[in-house]
Amino acid sequence: MFRALFFKATTWLHRKLISRAQRLVLRILAAGPVPRHVAFVMDGNRRYARRNHKQIAHGHYQGFLALRKALEICFRLNIRCVSVYAFAIDNFKRGEQEVDDLMHLAHKKLVEFAEHGELLDQYGVRLNVVGRKDLLPDFVQASVEKAEALTRKNNRSILNICMPYASRDEMTAAVQSAVRISLDEAADGAGPRPISEKDIDDQLYTTLAGSPPLDILVRTSGVKRLSDYLLWQCCEDTQLQFVDRFWPEFRTRDFIPIILDYQRKVWSRA
Repeated sequence: MFRALFFKATTWLHRKLISRAQRLVLRILAAGPVPRHVAFVMDGNRRYARRNHKQIAHGHYQGFLALRKALEICFRLNIRCVSVYAFAIDNFKRGEQEVDDLMHLAHKKLVEFAEHGELLDQYGVRLNVVGRKDLLPDFVQASVEKAEALTRKNNRSILNICMPYASRDEMTAAVQSAVRISLDEAADGAGPRPISEKDIDDQLYTTLAGSPPLDILVRTSGVKRLSDYLLWQCCEDTQLQFVDRFWPEFRTRDFIPIILDYQRKVWSRA
């Protein structure tokens, strides 16, 4: 009995000390240059579930818990914008049960974010759902509208939840919008003009959501590809980081070296 209580007490104390140490490190890092915009490809939920002999839905739920922790780390560091790849358009091709589970999880968590959004309120986060929202079920579209409306006045930070999203779809839509605007200007007598790179950039989903340029893109699970995510935004100044850990396992200790590497590169250019 005493041994069990002693073990619990020492475990609790160890966790407290680790937590305080991590908070101290984050405060120190926040004093240096920090990225304005960080994006995550939250990869590995399904493999995490299989490795732990759990249902796929369990992996996605654990992935959401990891997202909350990652968001708190980012906002503690005063990172202005975080974008997360929550659901690709191609994911609709997955099994009906998995897609249904994901849609209900998205609905539930969007409602929680909106109605019990202590994290979003604490850091003044405006939530945007970025992508082909028209492809979502009606009940998810309703929760998206509610979450966006309730956080619309927040202006300190931005959270872009990309779902259903594909970079090629975003670029196609941006080009179409740029052409339409140019034609409207020509019809108003301004005359035709060539469409520039900036015209297209201005019509990207992320730009319309108020996002700054992308500084860091992180992909977990050890897979080294972009998977049709933020291809336009990943320019030569974007730092790509591939972490050999499933998304539900992503922790502060995985993110700290990424920020240190970013700061090292910023200081080297100074």
